[in-house]
Amino acid sequence: MSGELGDIGSRLREERQRAGISQRELARRLGLSGSLISQIESGQSKPSVSTLYAIVTELGVSLDHVFQVPAEGSSTAASDGQVAEPETASPVVRPGDRHVIELASGVRWERLTSHQQEDVDFLHVIYDVGGSSSPDDRLMRHPGREYGYVISGRLGVQLGFERHELGPGDSIGFDSTIPHRLFNTGDEPVHGIWFVVGREG
Repeated sequence: MSGELGDIGSRLREERQRAGISQRELARRLGLSGSLISQIESGQSKPSVSTLYAIVTELGVSLDHVFQVPAEGSSTAASDGQVAEPETASPVVRPGDRHVIELASGVRWERLTSHQQEDVDFLHVIYDVGGSSSPDDRLMRHPGREYGYVISGRLGVQLGFERHELGPGDSIGFDSTIPHRLFNTGDEPVHGIWFVVGREG
């Protein structure tokens, strides 16, 4: 189940409006252009990993909420406006049934849980050749801790002033409030398993 850009953008727009924040004000708070916020909300542009994290953090929305793709008649609206998954959802997620977000800069997230998990993002991440979580000169930070395991490829991880390179079988854990950037350093896509815990801090 691929997360359509328009669906992601419309959910972000709904949450921004629910918070009573204008596009211009959100852009100002995040240090982005108003036109970029507009393009993301209309589905004309993919956000980078760092931009998506910044938006959902500023709006106080679960990142997993962005993955919600409600099927008609299969979910209900919770009192907070978020989509509640049916209690009968299978705990098993087949590869073709994953909720997917294609982000800018060659990054793809596939949710590995069948429904929203409170305070935990459990993802299969793919960094295409040249793909990165943010531009070369920009590190990101957000509440929580990250834990990752590289299945294939070579993943560079910039943590503050330290740089690490992970290969197949390597793992890493770090405080996400440390400025960081993840990027493919090789000539094949990076596949990994990633947990982000406590992102909503």
